[in-house]
Amino acid sequence: MFICWKKISLCPSEWDLTVQVLAVDLSLKPALLYDGNGANAEQVQQYLTSLQSAQLVSKSLLTLDINGNALIINPAIVMTNLEQLLLRSKVAVIDVCHSLEKPRITDPLSGDLRSMTQDLLAILKEFVQLPKVDEPLFVGEKSDKWNLCTLFGILLGYPVTYWFDQNRSFENCLAMTPLMVTKASVTWQAETERYRCGLYSFSIPAALHEETRSTLEYWNLQLKERFQQQSVLSDLIVCQSIVTLPSVCL
Repeated sequence: MFICWKKISLCPSEWDLTVQVLAVDLSLKPALLYDGNGANAEQVQQYLTSLQSAQLVSKSLLTLDINGNALIINPAIVMTNLEQLLLRSKVAVIDVCHSLEKPRITDPLSGDLRSMTQDLLAILKEFVQLPKVDEPLFVGEKSDKWNLCTLFGILLGYPVTYWFDQNRSFENCLAMTPLMVTKASVTWQAETERYRCGLYSFSIPAALHEETRSTLEYWNLQLKERFQQQSVLSDLIVCQSIVTLPSVCL
């Protein structure tokens, strides 16, 4: 992959975001949820276009707006993940409804989750067939009833994602629950500077670690294989820690 550093000027605070988008382009992660400064989809598209014009990332990436939330996605990887989810789920879905005494594994392809996955997959397939334009893809009203917490976990490439019945409550049962937090980071060599950047950060109730062990191991293996297929980023580190919080916002 050819990267022309001198065509774009970045301040230190922008390096992390640039590496995040670069990781999406390198298929190290399927998407980036852009939530840093409240930018809307059009502004995120302008930023993505500037990176593409500077040859930092490819033209294949696109901006996706879901209910006012802007993501930069690798459409090929996202669609493949959604298709695989419908065929044989490699994602553990954890029910964290507030009414439960403790979190539990739930069916990843229950009615609402399957419908949401099928709808988004159809929207993406239709959009990528259109002539390429530098405009965001707006999902529209169809996403109003989607569980965005669950969907974003899937889109961001997490091996686990949380679900709750948002028709009853947006609260969850994770307060004071020991959580195993997994983080993955890489190093980017930019001109004379080296920057450490986080690629992933997700959690799973520690009590469910054994039930999800195979899913986590598969995710880890896939990440390492994709990492070895590129040479732009280096020093992949995956680490885990246990945290317990008085409240958890999803």
